[in-house]
Amino acid sequence: MENHSLFFVSMVTCLVSFASTTSGIATFYTKYDQGKMIVPVANALWDNGIVCGKMFTMTCTIPRNPIPHQCTGKSVTIKIVDHCPGRPSTIDLSREAFAIITNPVASIINVDYKEYA
Repeated sequence: MENHSLFFVSMVTCLVSFASTTSGIATFYTKYDQGKMIVPVANALWDNGIVCGKMFTMTCTIPRNPIPHQCTGKSVTIKIVDHCPGRPSTIDLSREAFAIITNPVASIINVDYKEYA
């Protein structure tokens, strides 16, 4: 019985973790004077500044252009520090953060993200 209970708890934890991600679009920028793992976000995530200073983990999910093998399968953790209204993307990563989760040649990707706990 203990093995079944442990399996059930593991499955519920996995489903809750999966369900708490949000889909978005990520691009990258190359000019910055602060750290490389801090980012500005668009209106969809900014929420009147509530997310400013919070950490998020994101993963590339699917390509938005025909370049093959874009997503690396890795995740990156970033800190939101600014607002970039009017951007077509949800998150504007540094080139270094972008390169962890995809080939920078991609230039724009779909991502799943969630607040880092």
